[in-house]
Amino acid sequence: MSSLPLESERTVLSPASGERSDVRVEPLPQLPPRRQPTLVTSNVQLALQLPSELPQLAIEPEWKVQQRLWGHSFHPMCSYLASFPAGLVHAFIARYTRPGDVVLDPFSGRGTTPLQACAEGRIGVGNDLNPFAHILTAAKVDPPTKADVKTRLASLRLAWAASAGEWSGLADSVAANPGSPEIVVPGPGSRSVSGIESAGRDALVPAEVALAFHPRTLAQLLYLRAGLDPDNRTDRFLLATLTGILHGKSASYLSAVMPNTFSMAPRYVRDFVARTSFHSPERDAFALLDDKLRRLYRQPLPRTRGIALLGDARDAGIHFREALSARGLPERARLVVTSPPYLRVVKYGYYNWLRLWLLGYDAAAIDDLLDDAHHRDAYLVFMREVLRGLRSALADDAVIALVIGDVELDRGRPTAGGIGLAESVWELAAAPEGYRLAGIALDDVAAGRKMTKLWGEEAGQATKLDRILVLATSEAGRRRAVNGATLPIDWEWPQRSLRAL
Repeated sequence: MSSLPLESERTVLSPASGERSDVRVEPLPQLPPRRQPTLVTSNVQLALQLPSELPQLAIEPEWKVQQRLWGHSFHPMCSYLASFPAGLVHAFIARYTRPGDVVLDPFSGRGTTPLQACAEGRIGVGNDLNPFAHILTAAKVDPPTKADVKTRLASLRLAWAASAGEWSGLADSVAANPGSPEIVVPGPGSRSVSGIESAGRDALVPAEVALAFHPRTLAQLLYLRAGLDPDNRTDRFLLATLTGILHGKSASYLSAVMPNTFSMAPRYVRDFVARTSFHSPERDAFALLDDKLRRLYRQPLPRTRGIALLGDARDAGIHFREALSARGLPERARLVVTSPPYLRVVKYGYYNWLRLWLLGYDAAAIDDLLDDAHHRDAYLVFMREVLRGLRSALADDAVIALVIGDVELDRGRPTAGGIGLAESVWELAAAPEGYRLAGIALDDVAAGRKMTKLWGEEAGQATKLDRILVLATSEAGRRRAVNGATLPIDWEWPQRSLRAL
């Protein structure tokens, strides 16, 4: 599978360069050498007088009774495994921040926290090591105007009309010989919207990609894949939107071979097509992009422009401050809302391999980079390093909400140390770094509502219970977290001030 080099430099964009975005884009970093797991001993825990049962924080999970698509209209741009609802973020933003405050998420995923923060007039800043997550976050917190998107899509349509025959011929060759090493196509972002021969052909098309799409749809995808530049604000938004309509079971998706929540395994696609003689229906990528963009832009743009970073969460604190300083913004955050990776549950590369192909990344390389196979001890060491690194970017009274899921099963077997993980993070990662404990809020997750419901007998058993571990950087922050937990908040969306726009 062809991919862009994961260690290659990406453009750092100038804030004064018009169409070019000022989202901070860095090379995909190499993970530092792992330290040997070193956990706080039981004697130290006794010395710290850590409680065996952590106090409950009286935050009602009101986000669970809101409509499914509550929040800004950019949120459903693309599905993403193990993401929390925008309403959960709002519950903390409304209680613990004011307009203009900085809100951080070192594991931003599809950008839920920074987007909702920007939508509510805060400065949302997200970081992720996964380049797919970074593109989604950047597209949402630094979006183009609706007019810019419509103009760009119109120009792409015109150029497609002039070169459709060439691209269709190439796609027909790929479809007739799925996976052939002798058929190469232009790589991602390798050419402008001119003739097909304006750039060399150096990318292979995996057999399962060829099998997933109608040849004409595949031709349009190859064209858009080669012509869109992820370092351009408008092109990045179109690419992110395209990942959201790549596959699904309704007529609003480009391929019907798999659900929209995640990519079925390549082997499954090959076997399913062979067993059922499946032929994907023809879908017009431009028409479906038009429909999706209309839904995304049904609300005004977020009120503030955010920041998206690409990097290791352990280094996020210093990079957050650098990026905020470069924009002349406050360098310290009053709130963090984030969900660290679930313990050995989700392989973000494997379950997004088709979207990663579109973007030019190799799924296996992404999973190796993300190093998802943490066991409990290594996971807690990792979380301690993350929390240590964040301190420099947090205000003296900052509140930190960590959404941590219990893990009952690991590949069908009971886990060791996967229950009560939030308590372990407090005792062995947060407390030793000087954080203060405000309490734990519980959020039961019905198995039928989880994205893992598609995984059969293990549905909901991996993360049946989310615990929201609420920390603070000081005693003043702890009191602020506890006192604000019962404050009533407004759930009307769009907010009145947004409607006025």
